[in-house]
This record gives sequence, C-alpha cells and structure tokens, in this order.
Amino acid sequence: MLSYEELTPPERELWDAFPEGRQVDLRVGTPSGDDPAGGSDWGPERTLRAAVVTALARGGNAAPPGAVTALRVAGARITGHLDLAGAEIDHVLWFEGCWFEEGPSLYGAATRTIGIIGSRAPGMDATLARIEGTLNLQRSVLHGTVSLMRARIAGELKLSETMLSASDQWALFAGGLVMEGGVFCRRGFTAHGGIRLLGAHLPGGLFMEGARLDNPDGPALLADNAVASTLVFSKGFTAQGAVCLRGAQISDQLTFDGAILNGEDVALDCSRMQAGDVHFTPATPPSGAVDLRGAHVTALHDGEGVWPRLVRLQGFSYASIQSRDGLRGYDATRRVEWIRREPGYTPQPYEQLASWYRQVGHEDDARKVLLAKRHRRSTLHPAGRVWGHLLDALVGYGYRPWLAGAWIMALTILGTVVFGAHSPKQAQPGQGPPFSALVYTLDLLIPIGGLGQRTAWYWPGGSTAQWLSYALIAAGWLLTTAVVAGVTRSLNKS
Repeated sequence: MLSYEELTPPERELWDAFPEGRQVDLRVGTPSGDDPAGGSDWGPERTLRAAVVTALARGGNAAPPGAVTALRVAGARITGHLDLAGAEIDHVLWFEGCWFEEGPSLYGAATRTIGIIGSRAPGMDATLARIEGTLNLQRSVLHGTVSLMRARIAGELKLSETMLSASDQWALFAGGLVMEGGVFCRRGFTAHGGIRLLGAHLPGGLFMEGARLDNPDGPALLADNAVASTLVFSKGFTAQGAVCLRGAQISDQLTFDGAILNGEDVALDCSRMQAGDVHFTPATPPSGAVDLRGAHVTALHDGEGVWPRLVRLQGFSYASIQSRDGLRGYDATRRVEWIRREPGYTPQPYEQLASWYRQVGHEDDARKVLLAKRHRRSTLHPAGRVWGHLLDALVGYGYRPWLAGAWIMALTILGTVVFGAHSPKQAQPGQGPPFSALVYTLDLLIPIGGLGQRTAWYWPGGSTAQWLSYALIAAGWLLTTAVVAGVTRSLNKS
C-alpha cells in the first residue's frame, strides 16, 4: 500500500476528502477540456492511480466517528485496474466525467450506491455483486461488456443516454440479474451488441423508450424466462436483431407502441410467454416473423397494418382483443386474415378467435371464423379437398345446416316436375299405393325408412326418369352424410 508521501497532489486531495464524503473536482470547466473522450490525454494534475482509488474504496483512510464517508471524484483520469472484486464497501462510489484505462471490477463485491456518470470505460464486471443502492451508469460510454450476471441490486439500474459497445456478442450480460427497483434505458440508450437478461427478475420493470439495440448477428434482447411487472419498448424503440421473450412472465404490461422491430428471420419471439396487457402497435410491421406459440395474454391490443407477413399463433390464447381502429378492428374477415398468417394449417387459432367472439356476443362472427377453417382444405390430399368442398356447399361445414334444406327443396321440386311428366310402371299391377310424383321424390331422397312409393313403382330402362331416380338416391345419401359430418364437426370443435 502506498504511503501518503507517495501520493500525487490530486490523490492526496481525494484521500483527504474521502472521510468527509466531499467531491474532488478535477475538471477544467470547458466542454472540450472535460470531455472524457479525450481523457487519455489528461495530464498528471488530473490523474489518479487505480491502486489509490481501490485502497480508499476498501476503507484505507478511516473516518472519524460519525462521519459519512464517500468516494466522489469528477473529471479524473484513472490509470490501472480498479479492482474491487470481493470487497465489502459501506460507502458511496461516485465517478462523474471520468476516464478509466481499464474496466472496473466489482466481481462478488458488496457495495452501496455506485455511480459512473458521463464517463468512459472499457466495460465493467459486476458479476455476483450485491449493490444495496442504485447502479447509475447514465450518459457513460462503455466499450466492452458490462457484466451483471446474477447480480442483485436493491435500487435502480440507470442506463439512460448510455452507450454500450462490445466486440463480442453481448454488450450487457445480465442473466439471472435480480432487481428490486426498475431498469431504465431511456432517452438515447444505445447498445452495439445484445442485451442478455435471461431469467432476470425485474419487479420494478424494464423501460426502454427510444432505446436502440443493434445486434443483427444475434438477439438484440434475450429475456427468456424473465419475470417482470412491466416491459416497455415504445416511442421509437428500435431493435436490429430479434427480441426474445420466450417463457417470460409479465404480470402487468408489455408494450411495443411505436417500436421498430427488424429481426431478420424472427423479429419478436414471445412463445410460451404469460402476460397481462400486450400492446402490439409498432410503428411499422416487423421485418421478420412474430412468434406467439403457446403464449397467453389477458388482453391483446393491436391495430390495422401492424402484423408482419408471418405470425405463428398455434396455442396462442387471450381473454380479449382490443383494437385502436374501433369497430373495424373487430371485423371477422380482418381477424381471419390475421390467423391465416400462420404457416400451414392449425385449427386452434380459429377456435380461440371464435370462442372470443362468442364471449362478447358476436355469434355471427364466430360462425364466420369457424367457416373459415375451410382453409384447411389447401393442406389436404385431393380426395379430402373434394370432400371439404362438398361439405361446404351442402351444409357449410355444419355451421349453415339450412343449406341442406335448400338442396332438398330444390331436388324435390325437380323430381316432382320430371316424374310428373312421365308414366312409371307398377311393380305389381293392381297392388300398392297410387303414384304421387311428390311423395315418390321424397321417398328417393330419404335414405332411411320409406314411404312405399319407391318399391311400388319403377321406370323403363334408359329413361330420363330412371337416371334421375338413381341421382336422387345418391343425393339423399350424400346430403345425409354431409349433415351428420358437418353438424358433428360443429358440435365437437366449436
């Protein structure tokens, strides 16, 4: 440890100020002269060795009884490695407008509030740190990974107007981070590299209004299995790379109002997510897919023209839908078009939407959605597609059974007219009921039971009436099968 006589004048000033918590201000008072971007050129009058700062932070200069100690310095050039790994620090550390030669290390440290404000540093390592206060990095530029993996912060994490830039994938590596306050990345926060919040606990919320995340070769934000009260990605929030919230649990609100999502293949992955209100109203449709498979939300708020070409909806459930477009937002045709952005065919999104329409009393819209499941025909083999077309034409897949009655009426009229213009032959002369063209037609169309006409009368071979009788028998069986199949489908799946 250095002796007091070995300290430089600025180091002695800091040493003497520490017990009383006074700030040592080494700034020259001009914007250009105090810009930390040029801190590497600051002279010895503004230079502090990291070993001296470390010694003070670890309690090297004992304070008199009753004094409130704090290490506060502004406008300093800090050379060497500020190593506070494992330290137990019971006072505030506050660096404003400083330049760090090496990234500070707080690995496993237990500290109070830490501020690195408007400064420059090559990253920071606070892995496993316990901060009983706020971590404030506002307006700083950190060229290197900031690690908060499994750290615990009792106050807030302030990153507004901060720029993070890392040569590897992660600019902020904070998997397992436990917060008691909020995480604020507002007003110009920029990250070149991904933000990793895998499994983080954020009861105070994550606020990224206007933030810009740039990691086109990987996830811009990875917050899988995170637990949070509120996630706000709004007011111009921009992500070059996927936003991943797989399995996240969001008790209150998730909003993308005015956001720009530019993931290449998948722009937003919310599969298996549980959330309260979800506001999906980005400034433009995402450039990649939105994945909502297996997610559940209390209320989905959206609008026209906000969804990308590909939306994965299998297993997605919601208690209500709210649209910023008023009544137009509830149009069944528009909602079906949204469902058909799901690649291939799956019945669950149709049934979920129909169920919601029924809950709000829109039975007609629910039927329209269930009829739209005809889309499944495009995925079937040719025979299945033919049968689907027949079901649709005859009974509307079971959701328009009155069509069967219309077909029966039309065929009854046709048969009555044709059979009434011809003379049949009696199967057993002198026996059986008299011929009635109407009853004979109904007897052919009804495949079960009989009215006695079909067995008592027949037509000469090759006649028009004979071929019509065969066609009516086939039509009767077809209509009966379609009604049973369609109504069964309606009852079982609607």
